[in-house]
Amino acid sequence: MISIIDYQMGNLLSVQKGFERVGHSAQITDDVGLIAESEKLVLPGVGAFGDAMSELSRRKLIDPICAAIESGTPFLGICLGLQLLFEYSEEGGRHEGLGILPGKVVRFELDAPFKVPHMGWNQAQIRRPSPILDGIPEGTHFYFVHSYFVVPEDEQVVSVETDYGAPFCAMVSRDNLFATQFHPEKSQTDGLRILKNFSELR
Repeated sequence: MISIIDYQMGNLLSVQKGFERVGHSAQITDDVGLIAESEKLVLPGVGAFGDAMSELSRRKLIDPICAAIESGTPFLGICLGLQLLFEYSEEGGRHEGLGILPGKVVRFELDAPFKVPHMGWNQAQIRRPSPILDGIPEGTHFYFVHSYFVVPEDEQVVSVETDYGAPFCAMVSRDNLFATQFHPEKSQTDGLRILKNFSELR
C-alpha cells in the first residue's frame, strides 16, 4: 500500500486522486504503525517549513519517516516534502529539517520581471536519469508554486533543474529517495506519469 503522510500541510486529497487516476490506491494516514508497514511513502506539503517540522514532531512522524527511508522504502516528497528532507531552511529564520540530504533551503532573490512566489508552468531540464522520470521527455513543463528552493551540497542528487532567473534544483533522486519541487499531481499527463512510475517501482 502507498501511504500519503498526513501532517495537515497541503492538499492531500489531490495527491491521493492523482494516484487513483493512474490505477493505484493510496491511503492518507498519520498512523505510525501503518507508515512503518507501507510499501511506499509520499510526503506532500504546502506551507511554512518551521510549522511543518513542528507538526511532524508533534505527531511523532520524524523517526518513522527517517527509518523508512533508511530501510529502503521508496519515498516521494512533493514541494514542501522535498524541502523538509534537507538540513535546514532559512524561511522565517533558521529551522532544522529532517537532515536526510545535506544542503539548505533558501528564498528566491530575483530582479524584475521575476516575481516571488514562482508560480505556474515551467520547463524541466533533466540532469541525471531517475526511474520515476521514465517516459518523461526533456523540456517537459511542470506546475510550480513556491518561494523557496533547495540547494543540495551534493550535485549528484539533482535529477531535474528548472530556470527561474537562474537554474535551481527541481527534483532530487538518490537510491529509494525521490522528491520534486513541482507538483506532479497538478501537472497533467506528465505529472501523472511520474506518480505512475513511482507507484510501479520494484
